[in-house]
Amino acid sequence: MDLTSLRAQQLKLASSVIRDDRFISDPPDLIGGADVGFEQGGEVTRAAMVLLKYPTLELVEYQVARIATTMPYIPGFLSFRETPALMAAWQQLSHKPDLLFVDGHGISHPRRLGVASHFGLLVDVPTIGVAKKRLCGKYELPSSEVGALAPLMDKDEQLAWVWRSKARCNPLFISTGHRISLESALGWVQRCTQGYRLPEPTRWADAVASGRPAFTRLAAKMPHIR
Repeated sequence: MDLTSLRAQQLKLASSVIRDDRFISDPPDLIGGADVGFEQGGEVTRAAMVLLKYPTLELVEYQVARIATTMPYIPGFLSFRETPALMAAWQQLSHKPDLLFVDGHGISHPRRLGVASHFGLLVDVPTIGVAKKRLCGKYELPSSEVGALAPLMDKDEQLAWVWRSKARCNPLFISTGHRISLESALGWVQRCTQGYRLPEPTRWADAVASGRPAFTRLAAKMPHIR
């Protein structure tokens, strides 16, 4: 694996990330959520994509793609491992979202190219990174009340918001993926969060990918959704 070449690709792609608002439709009609996982000891990459109607946040479509994993796990280069399955799931959607939430980092990455930024560039849609853990940078832990905020900083640059979405839960790291500002990314995540730790788009993507009870119950009641 030529990491020097991959690092150069990351830096080149990162320079193309648009960090201000370039929405397709404002407000969006459809908001997407994406989640990636691995099966069979990492041999299979699984990507789930969901579409939610805005502003009701009703689930209207979901797709799951499973492909052979094309790259080993290398910290800092996960987007190269995850984007092929994300693209496969994206291509299965009957409609494309106006805004996409990705479970992972956007610009809050050592070379400013997490999976949300990488995939956002590939499909050229406004994309938000919603990550559960810090990858780089420093921050002060937000206070314990719901809605508490702190900036994630690296070399005097703000890379994300650290946001307490739910009491007694670890905060989320909300970052620009592509074609959206940090402020708008935070605002949309806040508007799409309904009492759970995760915002609805990535919560549903995780539920679909993992076959969680909330999803299986809904799928049984609404077989037309796919």
